[in-house]
Amino acid sequence: MNRPKVGVGVFIIKSNKVLLGKRKNAHGEGSWSFPGGHLEINESWEECAKRESLEETGLHISNIRFATVTNDIFQFEQKHYITLFMIADYQSGEPELMEPDKCEKWEWFEWDDKKLPHPLFLPIQNLLKQKFTPFKKS
Repeated sequence: MNRPKVGVGVFIIKSNKVLLGKRKNAHGEGSWSFPGGHLEINESWEECAKRESLEETGLHISNIRFATVTNDIFQFEQKHYITLFMIADYQSGEPELMEPDKCEKWEWFEWDDKKLPHPLFLPIQNLLKQKFTPFKKS
């Protein structure tokens, strides 16, 4: 029986901006998404966020915490993911293309629908529908 997979996306926060990468050679190709990937067996959400961020961007992160979750059904690709979103503070490093076969580039963006790049990866589209923000509201 097919079941949803578990993905983890990481909001890396630096100077009130979030890091997004342009996807390639995978579902959602050409769309912008956070660093992240599949949750591995016996791995905590925080461990996955730290591992994927380092593997994909070369960045070190800290203060990793749960943000929200989305239910993402990719109709065209016939894939279904539960995406766990984690928030982390930027600690050190410069974004690098550690997996150039999977990501075209990394850039920092303000979390504002009008300033975010498009197209956005489906889980991020679903975040926007929830009106989620990774920044505390005052």
